[in-house]
Amino acid sequence: MPTDETKIEDTRCGFLTLLGAPNAGKSTLVNQLIGQKVSIVSPKVQTTRTRVSAVLTEGNCQAVFIDTPGIFADPKRRLEKAMISMAWQEAHQTDRIMVLVDASKKAAIAHSEIILSNLKGPFSKIDLILNKVDAVPKEQLLGLADRLMSDYGFAACFMVSALKGSGVDQLRNHVFSLLPEGPWHYPEDQITDLSNPLLAAEVTREKLFLNLNQELPYELTVETENWTIQKNGDLRIEQAVFVSKSGHKGIVLGNKGQKIKKVGAEARRDLSELFGRKVHLFIFVKVKENWLDDMERYREMGIDPSVVPR
Repeated sequence: MPTDETKIEDTRCGFLTLLGAPNAGKSTLVNQLIGQKVSIVSPKVQTTRTRVSAVLTEGNCQAVFIDTPGIFADPKRRLEKAMISMAWQEAHQTDRIMVLVDASKKAAIAHSEIILSNLKGPFSKIDLILNKVDAVPKEQLLGLADRLMSDYGFAACFMVSALKGSGVDQLRNHVFSLLPEGPWHYPEDQITDLSNPLLAAEVTREKLFLNLNQELPYELTVETENWTIQKNGDLRIEQAVFVSKSGHKGIVLGNKGQKIKKVGAEARRDLSELFGRKVHLFIFVKVKENWLDDMERYREMGIDPSVVPR
């Protein structure tokens, strides 16, 4: 909460939703804005499943960024449809929308314009963020910015490289200038609304996405089943990886368990850094054929069951 030196009536707080196509770089940008990893990242589309609130508090200002799943046309899986419904729902429940566009690829730009055509205004409360600008010639970039600003009437346009951090400071300052007066929603030292067990599960899921090929990552989920701080201060985490088909279990485990061992080592390293203590991580791979039909799984991912297609 605000410090004694900061009067409650002087505080500012606002919620901002980041929208964009898959792989636009929303989660990478959120992590840069916060200065710490709160959203998982991988080159695969639709890595983000959960509704992640990332909290940035500086001075008397608190900005809450909502990282949403990537939006794309014609989703086929039930989970994809639910995630996209959630993203649109979030867009119209916050103080401001920021649309992130991958400026480095023509296909990504065209995909983003499909999103823009379905976005309800007023665009005077929507900002445009062009990402991956370090990979685009300056003339081409300025032409794209001029065209999108002219076509849609965004309030402002920012050019960033979320991966390298360039342009992020200017964006952060802009966000703080927009925040309305009001009390903070989170304690000063909190950076996300995800519980520690859910955050740990997300870290392991990220490593699975990075280590598994093709479609398999979309057919699994990770759940933290046990979270114990031991007497010596070490953290013991037990997690289950649920796969929908028995044939997938062997793929996740790998030859003689080498794949899941590698995933566990990478996750353990990140979790130890994240929680500032030694982590003992135990991962069990289990078959649960109908996990995608379990409404409790959607709740755990922060998805309102009412948006899940029947």
